[in-house]
Amino acid sequence: MNTEIHNCLETLKRGGLILYPTDTVWGIGCDVTHPEAIERIYKLKQRVDSKALICLVSDFKMLNQFVEEIPEVAYDILKYAVQPTTIIYDDPIRVAENLIANDNTLAFRVTQDEFCKKLLRKFRRPIVSTSANISGQKTPGSFKEIPKEILEGVDYVVNLHRDKRSEKPSAIIKLGKDGGVKIIRK
Repeated sequence: MNTEIHNCLETLKRGGLILYPTDTVWGIGCDVTHPEAIERIYKLKQRVDSKALICLVSDFKMLNQFVEEIPEVAYDILKYAVQPTTIIYDDPIRVAENLIANDNTLAFRVTQDEFCKKLLRKFRRPIVSTSANISGQKTPGSFKEIPKEILEGVDYVVNLHRDKRSEKPSAIIKLGKDGGVKIIRK
């Protein structure tokens, strides 16, 4: 695992894209502060840049460094969540502008995956995590279902958990400044 983390860190630091297993599905990732890398992900996925991406963080401490204010209800939602849950927060900070949605929001998930946690702690900032598919196509449930153009479009492919199967992306909840909670994806 240490070799994989080292290779990912080297790739991320130079603005590259990684393909990696997460606590949900295989993801395409990059440094959240690197606008060119984020642009490459949009192009690779053939996705309009108005459709926001998800970012992974290792813990609440890291999340606090990239969101202006975390609503109290977020802690409760994540404490009682029975599946990986992504929350869309208002007013992200210290990330590339092209990562932020038109309504000044950004989605973050506190990962529970051991590899992701270690990688994030060593990288010391969030990593983009978007499903390894072309926009509009089915999310791959396993490594072998990832399209060839995605495999060839990234700079490093993690050699772990390639036999892992996951059909389900995370739940997504949007939290508003007004205290409103909206379920986007169950």
